[in-house]
Amino acid sequence: MTFWHHIAGHLPFEWAQFVFMQNALLAILLIAPLFALIGCLVISNQMTFFSDAIGHAALTGIAIGVLAGLADPLWAMLGFAAVLAVLVSVLRRYSSASTDTIIGLIMALAVALGVVLLSRGGGFARYSSYLIGDLLTIRPFEILRLVLLLALVAGVWLVFFNQLFFTGLNRSLARARGFPVWRLETFFAVLVAMVVTITIPWVGLLVINALLIVPAAAARNLARSMSAYVLLAIIISALSGILGLISSFYWSTATGATIVLWAIGFFILSLVFRQR
Repeated sequence: MTFWHHIAGHLPFEWAQFVFMQNALLAILLIAPLFALIGCLVISNQMTFFSDAIGHAALTGIAIGVLAGLADPLWAMLGFAAVLAVLVSVLRRYSSASTDTIIGLIMALAVALGVVLLSRGGGFARYSSYLIGDLLTIRPFEILRLVLLLALVAGVWLVFFNQLFFTGLNRSLARARGFPVWRLETFFAVLVAMVVTITIPWVGLLVINALLIVPAAAARNLARSMSAYVLLAIIISALSGILGLISSFYWSTATGATIVLWAIGFFILSLVFRQR
């Protein structure tokens, strides 16, 4: 971290002279490829609603952590998110209801339960920071978590990308080819739940799904190959993050939401270029 602070501190900008901005910039450079790699597969596997549900269901994970007396509710959030991901996969396999219906019902239950538990005694305001997140408060050991998470996602991408992408395109054909479709979908659902849950404290559950999906959606409008799709998603995610971070510094706005607005701007530009 000292080496990074030395490099970032020599940038000729006012905002780069603050340690919290240097930490936030490093976090963005890690989150950008992380969200791009996951976001491309989330869109291909039509799981955009699922990632949004996991984000909102984090409230219940926080509540479980509080009731268990945990100083850091992250582990309770991760455990609950993983259980929720597996439950959605099981219901998709054995229930006759549509995927959107299953996810909607589970999200409604999880969000309502989380709000009820956290609001007991009027204490919900203490956890409102999870709604909007605060990237400027990220600490060095939390950046290390992002490094490890990015390494995990990159490894999964390299090993399982073809199977996950093919399964997203055509589940029936993937099953006929001998792919373990249900296990792949469950594994990826748990991975998405981990990524969303770990990054919520800094991004905020109200905008995390947009930050995960919009750069990948913009890249999809422009790309003509899979490699270009992923590369453009990383570039758009990084540019949105950096511009959003700098803008929020000068505008005194929530960093996560400001980043999303930049991402939406890039998405609109991608539509313009797509038409041309």
